[in-house]
Amino acid sequence: MKYAFYPGCVARGGAPELYESAIAVMQRLGIETVELTRASCTGAGVLQEKNRRLGDVLNVRTMAMAEQMGLPILTICSTCQGVMSQANHAVQRNPDYLDEINAELAQEGLVYRGSTVVKHLLWVLLEDVGIDRLKSTFSKELSGFNFAPFYGCYIVRPSDALGLGENPQRRNSLETVIEATGANVTDFPGKTACCGLPILLINQQNSLKMVSNHTGAASDAGADAMVTPCPLCHLNLDGYQPRARKNNRGDAADLPIIHLPQLLGMAMGIDHDKLGMKKHVVSTKDLVQQLNTNATGSQPRVPQT
Repeated sequence: MKYAFYPGCVARGGAPELYESAIAVMQRLGIETVELTRASCTGAGVLQEKNRRLGDVLNVRTMAMAEQMGLPILTICSTCQGVMSQANHAVQRNPDYLDEINAELAQEGLVYRGSTVVKHLLWVLLEDVGIDRLKSTFSKELSGFNFAPFYGCYIVRPSDALGLGENPQRRNSLETVIEATGANVTDFPGKTACCGLPILLINQQNSLKMVSNHTGAASDAGADAMVTPCPLCHLNLDGYQPRARKNNRGDAADLPIIHLPQLLGMAMGIDHDKLGMKKHVVSTKDLVQQLNTNATGSQPRVPQT
């Protein structure tokens, strides 16, 4: 399995633990990658609000690079997945629009023919690696832990651009992976809602309320941590949780927000420092301590009901 690797901006800046843990996990899985070091930011949907065509040019440029390499794109960012999928969907349905964009790309000697497949690591695990192969790399038992899935916006809609109709397993992919580790899925109403980051700078009060609602609901339901495949959701839910919970619920931030590759790394027995577990705002200390306790043969945790 070989992919053109698109880590996105956040994994290379604000959340380096995501990049480090993803690399470690992909190595364990035998996933070979060639990083797209010349690719630009996707625009994260923000640029597209102002100039959709410019955003599409940037994303088609990235897909043209991967197409030139003859490789599908693997991303570890839900937002990148959604934005690139929408751009790909747009040009594949409109040859004239693709011609317009290719005219811009010609300045770099690039051309896109519309063949690049873009897949989030979450989908690669299910569709390319396979759950059985994934389980075979696990060495630590996570039974008794309760993890709340948080998809965010861009990996669940729009469904036509994301191929959810043709690939229905993607709708519950995060739950499937959590269960594969032996952990319990803590369901809660906000798992496919927006985290609040897109409105953080224009309506901070409502953004923080969304953070409080999601993390508080998951915590109330018995979750030990929340798992997300989106680094932007992670930044908001982890970084702003202390202020959000204090302002809206009057309680303390008690829910660690875990990147998907960190969850996999824990199940694989990868060193917690290598996974960057100490780099979170909401402490993962208790979670890591319990994992270490379980690994030394102590009694397993009793699942919360």
